Amino acid sequence: MSGLFDDLRDLYQEVILDHGRKPRNFRRLDDADATARGDNPMCGDRIELFIRRAPDGSIADAAFQGRGCAISTASASLMTETVKGKTADEAKDLGAKFRELAMTGVCPDCGASFADEMERLAPLSGVHEFPSRVKCATLAWHTLNAALDGAKEASSE
Repeated sequence: MSGLFDDLRDLYQEVILDHGRKPRNFRRLDDADATARGDNPMCGDRIELFIRRAPDGSIADAAFQGRGCAISTASASLMTETVKGKTADEAKDLGAKFRELAMTGVCPDCGASFADEMERLAPLSGVHEFPSRVKCATLAWHTLNAALDGAKEASSE
C-alpha cells in the first residue's frame, strides 16, 4: 500500500510544480467586474484576482497575477480553473470545502456536487501536514471571497 501512497504523493507534487511553474489564467483581465488583492504577510505571497461575470451572474472568467511560492501559485491557478461557470455562492461553497481539505487533508462533507472539483484540488491536500503552508494554499480562496463580496483586500491572517 505504501507504494501506491508514494506514487500518489509524487503525482500530487508534480501537479503542484506544474501549476507553480506554468500557472493557468496568469494574466490581467481588463474587463473584470470584480477584483481583489490578497496578501500573506507571513511569507510575502501576493496576488491580484480578476473575475468577470456572465450575464447570468456566474463566473465567466477568472485570472490572477502576483508572486508567491509554488503552493500559493498552484492554488490560485487551480482555483481559477475550478470556479469558472460557478455562481458566487457555489464558488464560496467550493472555497469553504477546499479550506477544510487544506487544513485537515480530508473533506468528509464535500459530497458528489463538487466531486470533480475536489479531485482536481486534491494535490493541495498535503499542505495540512505543514500548518504554515495552509495559508499559502488558501490565500487565493480568501481573495476570491473578497472579490465576490466587493471587498478590495484579503489576507490569509
